[in-house]
Amino acid sequence: MEAKTKDLWVFVETNEDGTAKNVGLELLTPGRMMVGKQGGELVAVVIGNNVEAAVNAASAQGADKVIVVEGPEYAHFSTDAYAIALVSLVEKYGPTSMLIGATNNGRDLGPRVSCRLKTGLTADCTALDIDPESGNVAWTRPAFGGNLMATILCPDHRPQIGTVRPGVFKKGEAGEAKAEIIKEDIHVDAKDIRTQVLELIKDMDSESVDLEGAEIIVSGGRGVGGPEGFEPIKALAGVLGATVGASRAAVDAGWIPHSHQVGQTGKTVGPKLYIACGISGAIQHLAGMSGSDVVVAINKDPEAPIFDVADYGVVGNLFEVLPVLTEEIKKARA
Repeated sequence: MEAKTKDLWVFVETNEDGTAKNVGLELLTPGRMMVGKQGGELVAVVIGNNVEAAVNAASAQGADKVIVVEGPEYAHFSTDAYAIALVSLVEKYGPTSMLIGATNNGRDLGPRVSCRLKTGLTADCTALDIDPESGNVAWTRPAFGGNLMATILCPDHRPQIGTVRPGVFKKGEAGEAKAEIIKEDIHVDAKDIRTQVLELIKDMDSESVDLEGAEIIVSGGRGVGGPEGFEPIKALAGVLGATVGASRAAVDAGWIPHSHQVGQTGKTVGPKLYIACGISGAIQHLAGMSGSDVVVAINKDPEAPIFDVADYGVVGNLFEVLPVLTEEIKKARA
């Protein structure tokens, strides 16, 4: 389809209580930069039930407009209902580009919407920009197992759509909520929703591992040697009030659940402090934690690539370093 405007849309996914998920608010940050280059307005799209909190949050994070679709059929995410609503909005307003968070729901919704609109979709992006020559969105994502970064353009079809990993961008400072609110009355017949939520079962382990929202993360890699090797990491995390992370090697070995994994095939994080213990620094892992404000690396190999990105490095055996570090922090806090 042809774009009717130069507007850039950000799909702001909501929680079941009507609040906004962080990733949608994070994407308003690069969205503002991109509309500054391509022109148009920054538009947040909120779909759900009783979503006033999410609408206010999107407005306070700098959206020029917020398009809202509400109804009981959107109380729980379903691909059918959300795809019908979002496609209807795109066909009516014709944005030139759209950002969707690469959550479980976003990875489900994005391909369905792009297929119905007969346009492309770049998945799992870690960087965004506007190509200065063509004016197209430059979508950057890991390729070939994370061994290189590919930049992809979609020159012939609109809207340009991409899913972007949570935690890649920082949420801006909230300001005054002054966006124009546009409410659209789009309802989906029950017969068009082919799935039904019968029961919600919460995974208590994954719920307690909030890597994307953590301010401090202490991660372990292959160097911990086994499941018991995470004990000093958990002890340090306990005194710091941190979340425990892990590399893919530790997860694949079965030493810790996947919900703790940081990296290309895990979670993308951006904490204030990231402590990497026994992690060599493979590019797949670095892709998931490069947004950290301060990185501390502890590794007995002085040539480990993790030291290239670390702000502070300790060359030593983590089983000797971590207990001492934990005790010193306890003393300092006492």
